[in-house]
Amino acid sequence: MRDRTDVCSIPCWRRTADMLSDRIATHIAEMSYAALSPHALDMTRLALLDAIGVMLGASGLSPEATPFRDLSLASGTGPSLLLGGTKRVPATAAAFANGALAHALDFEDAFDRAPCHPNAALVPALLALADARGVTATEFLAAMAIGCDLTCRMALALGVPMEAGGWYPPPILGAFGATAGAARLLGLDAAQTRSALSLALCQATAPGEIKHSVATTIRAVREAFPAQAAVTAALLAQSGVIGFESPLEGEGGFYRLYAGGMFDEAVLLDGLGERVHGEQLSFKRWPACRGTHAYIEAALRLRERLGGAWQRIAGITITVGDVQRMLVEPPARKQAPATAIDAKFSIFYTVACALVRGAVGLQDFDGGARADADLLALTARMAAIHDTAQVATAFGGIVTVTLDDGSVLREAVMVPLGHPDRPIATAALIDKFVACAGEAALPYSAAAAGALAERLLSLGGDTNVAMLLARD
Repeated sequence: MRDRTDVCSIPCWRRTADMLSDRIATHIAEMSYAALSPHALDMTRLALLDAIGVMLGASGLSPEATPFRDLSLASGTGPSLLLGGTKRVPATAAAFANGALAHALDFEDAFDRAPCHPNAALVPALLALADARGVTATEFLAAMAIGCDLTCRMALALGVPMEAGGWYPPPILGAFGATAGAARLLGLDAAQTRSALSLALCQATAPGEIKHSVATTIRAVREAFPAQAAVTAALLAQSGVIGFESPLEGEGGFYRLYAGGMFDEAVLLDGLGERVHGEQLSFKRWPACRGTHAYIEAALRLRERLGGAWQRIAGITITVGDVQRMLVEPPARKQAPATAIDAKFSIFYTVACALVRGAVGLQDFDGGARADADLLALTARMAAIHDTAQVATAFGGIVTVTLDDGSVLREAVMVPLGHPDRPIATAALIDKFVACAGEAALPYSAAAAGALAERLLSLGGDTNVAMLLARD
């Protein structure tokens, strides 16, 4: 997490430029496709590939999303595809249903520097509008890059953690990036875009209780709400609904509501229009919360050192920082998670998977997998210690094992696989896509999935995006 000591110490809505929201809205409406670097475009295509693959996989593997699909189908027919099948519904309904898939596997990309998943709500919103409006690849990629960038900027600029006010940041922040992308895709001007951001503010919310309730699966399907909100906001703004003058910095705007008015305007505007933060995305090797990945990687290294003999482990100590505490607390719940999404948010469970099975995959989180006696016996031998001196970031981690002979092994991973400094190879991301697409409700063959991956990674020019995923 970034150092917040440089952030303004008095409420910034009293000090910031009066036209900040206008600057952001103008940027969204007017930034040119040509301003995006080749690397930014490549990363945007990779993020699109990854997001579509994860949603396809969730359509077959995530029953939590079924009620969202059923409700969307009840809204009637329309132009926008429900991923994983051939049914089409109105754009807002498609964004809602596909949004429920975006995080259900917890396999989507992340932005390690701040608490957001910038493409999770954005991609389902843009796909729904692309089906409804028929847009070119150039228009789509620009909208996606701009929307992803805004989510990251808004997250980085926070002066205090949103969690301090009882909020859950990712879907709230994602709603604004998704709205920016939707506004851009619809060709809204700066004033309409500002209104769209205002209308997103009227809808975007996610309570911190999402982390604490034992039985709920809302955490899995949370992106349904910001994706639908983004499409709704952009369409209403296009229809002439007038929003607020200052939806971001205003006295009742985003930063006042969610961060007590504490934010850093310079961070929000730094390099605006010159570079996009989507160039620094992290892609996931394992389908679990990004905060577990350092621990999974450490556990796999330990397993290799043990020659697979995990039975020799007498005890395990997990060293966490501030952010990772939610992945080990309360201990009893995280040692025996009751739902798939809770298991994906458990360092204890994912470490046990890595040590016992030598992998953490798509099939490791259903009821049968969670009931595995070997896994539960191992999680029962785990304890966590909180030490920010050793784990200072949101994405690092340390696993220490004590063996049956009293010897101790330790593995520390401060920069996990998938981080921009340790990227996953494109070929591996294609393999991930093919595996996920093969799990879709209407599965893709390996050949068909590979061909689709190739089309997505070469996306450009006047290609009609709506035609890419058509299967009917």
